[in-house]
Amino acid sequence: MTIDAHTHNLEATDAIIAVEPNAFSPQPGKLYSVGIHPWHTDTSTDDDLMRLREAAQHPQVVAIGETGLDNLRGAPLSRQTEILERHLLLAQELGKPVIIHSVRTSQQVVQCCRRLGITVPCAIHGMRGNERVARPLLDAGFYLSFGPRFNPSTVLATPQDRLLIETDDTGMTIAQVAAAISPILHLTVPNLLALAAQNLNTFLVKNTEKVKQQK
Repeated sequence: MTIDAHTHNLEATDAIIAVEPNAFSPQPGKLYSVGIHPWHTDTSTDDDLMRLREAAQHPQVVAIGETGLDNLRGAPLSRQTEILERHLLLAQELGKPVIIHSVRTSQQVVQCCRRLGITVPCAIHGMRGNERVARPLLDAGFYLSFGPRFNPSTVLATPQDRLLIETDDTGMTIAQVAAAISPILHLTVPNLLALAAQNLNTFLVKNTEKVKQQK
């Protein structure tokens, strides 16, 4: 049962493990997302994007990312946007969802997805912003994934069928993350873990057939 929507821990189980294309070396039984992190866009090359396309087609790669926009680090936003668009179009082509890193760029991320007509599900990972930041994302149908650091009001504002949880690079277990979030939602830890697993399963399969039919 996959619960952890995003981690960089290569030894994790029941998780989607995020790796860069150059580091993709799948291990039996594990699930991955593959993408060029916004922080690395200032050094990324066309070869990296070719490796991304190759890795993205592997059956153990269930999502694209993390990719996205960061207003504080990485290449200029114009370059970051170009690379994000390449990820989004690849995800649309393959019918795989997208895991997005967004720092002070929520409006730009939404606009980019709308401009390209993206219909595969997208999730903002490590959501820490307040409701004002979250609102355009929620209105656009995004999932929000919460880790150890989160805004309680944003957790409450997120529809429960679009709420994911993650460990990212913290070293915490997914049960510890659930224990921090569950009181806000008035859920037990087992119930939140079950909800997160159900939502993640939906995130991974939603719209896939629709996208295939559009090809």
